[in-house]
Amino acid sequence: MPELPETETMARDLHREIAGRTIERVAVHRPDVLREVDAKELARRTRGVTILRAWRRAKLVVLDLSSADRIVVQPRFTGALLLDHGALAESERRFSTLEFALGDGLTLHYRDIRRLGTVTLMAPVRWADYESALGMEPLDPSFCDSYLPALLRGSSQAVKKFLMDQRRVAGIGNIYANEALWGARIDPSRTARTLQPDETRALHAALQNVLAEAVSARGTSFRDYRDPTGERGGFAAHLAVYGRGGESCSRCGARLVETHAIDGRSTVLCAWCQR
Repeated sequence: MPELPETETMARDLHREIAGRTIERVAVHRPDVLREVDAKELARRTRGVTILRAWRRAKLVVLDLSSADRIVVQPRFTGALLLDHGALAESERRFSTLEFALGDGLTLHYRDIRRLGTVTLMAPVRWADYESALGMEPLDPSFCDSYLPALLRGSSQAVKKFLMDQRRVAGIGNIYANEALWGARIDPSRTARTLQPDETRALHAALQNVLAEAVSARGTSFRDYRDPTGERGGFAAHLAVYGRGGESCSRCGARLVETHAIDGRSTVLCAWCQR
């Protein structure tokens, strides 16, 4: 967390509010979130620079700058990019790790309670190298139903672990891997290459459906995820399995099983529906 739907929500909101604005001042309160740049260099390379675009890649929020540098934010567990027009709650402000003053009283904070997320400033060559290691976007038109089977055929991983590998498919984490596999009626522990053509088609459709629905709901909030205005995402009410271990499957009524056998992460499934 946050995954594709949450970072997509962040990026869209930020683009509407900050694209075209100039960074007037930079204040770093917790430099341990910085990567590949220190506080002094971050300020030097971003002060007076215009933000051209905010967008998402995988689970990252990317700010394109007029200098050709990019600010790359990986929120991980408790990170959030919050817009502050002067009324940000003190409960949020005290976890601000850095802030960009953008004029007209608007400040962009990177808030991170556990400080496990990162903020990196990347030059074009560095970004190109970094981005090339990421897999295809599952909501991109080029992610057609013939693309996924080709990837799955070469993998001996559990299909759930495969889906969460950012080098294979970008942006999917534990929440949406659980949900998509339930939607496709596939056991998360199945070896990826054992999936049959009808199963890969079902998984492709389930992935795209659950991600699109979660984006429309502005993501999933359990504890810490907030959009840039500080609001919670609304998709938690629509989750079929994640966070529901021990409850009844909404499809068949069987008891949902929760296990940590796959890569140590919480996996929730219906042993009756998912094969």
